[in-house]
Amino acid sequence: MREKKRLEHVLATDADLERRGSDIAAYFDLAREGENVDADLRREIDALRELIDKLETATLLSGENDARNAIVTIHPGAGGTESQDWADMLLRMYLRWAERQGFETVLYDYQPGEEAGLKSATFAVNGEYAFGLLSGEIGVHRLVRISPFDQAKRRHTSFASVYVSPEIDDSIEVVIKPEDLRVDTYRSSGKGGQHVNTTDSAVRMTHLPTGLVSSCQNERSQHKNRERAMSMLRSKIYEYEMEKKREATRKIEDSKLDIDFGSQIRSYVLQPYRLIKDHRTKTEVGDVDRVIDGDLQPFIRAYLQMRRGEKR
Repeated sequence: MREKKRLEHVLATDADLERRGSDIAAYFDLAREGENVDADLRREIDALRELIDKLETATLLSGENDARNAIVTIHPGAGGTESQDWADMLLRMYLRWAERQGFETVLYDYQPGEEAGLKSATFAVNGEYAFGLLSGEIGVHRLVRISPFDQAKRRHTSFASVYVSPEIDDSIEVVIKPEDLRVDTYRSSGKGGQHVNTTDSAVRMTHLPTGLVSSCQNERSQHKNRERAMSMLRSKIYEYEMEKKREATRKIEDSKLDIDFGSQIRSYVLQPYRLIKDHRTKTEVGDVDRVIDGDLQPFIRAYLQMRRGEKR
């Protein structure tokens, strides 16, 4: 069924490209006849360029797990309330990015901050090549801005870490020994309906040999939360083991760096100037608001191109 869906998407994309090419040719014919179609022609060319950029990006996704869904975890770092607010901004940015891509998102765990923002969040991004597209987001993200929590309006630097793993299915065996697992239950503290905060239904699982943790609190039933937490933990352990085997430039430990100065993969500067820079690919974007609102394609594409170059 997955292959059938992929092939249907390929055929639909091919038909879309043919239609857009015909439309643009028709607009050129009208222009030659003296019709004023500049605005329509520009709109169609921009739409075609955006589609082609997406298709070219897809050709860079050749990893064995790139086509899978993604599980994303965000943690604030040094900076207290500032970093917790920054982590919440990152959560919104990735949810908006997923919405732009037509992906489905499911928030599995959300621990709110004491004053603002969040202490941790885990969510799934369901869609073709979600993991491949988000794999380059693993690492520390740095924000420089005038603090909205500082009455003196001073400039603050905040950090948050992002970790991404592929969602694996039952066709891949991951053995977790009972003695290697610690399971804690607690009362849900995140966003939810009337049954949230009434029972100890939330579940947190810790894999003792690796220190990997997964949490789920979005279901009313502790049993369902336990199943989902185990599924996420299996995915994290699988990705952890795969990274240990690969001779790549960045291993899994790179995403476990201290969430502090000198370890960031990307900087988002809002003051004293406005610029977002990826320190691995040297990609820079001046339209800060657009990126924070979910337009991550320039950074994703540049990372995938860099990754392909490293594999050659």
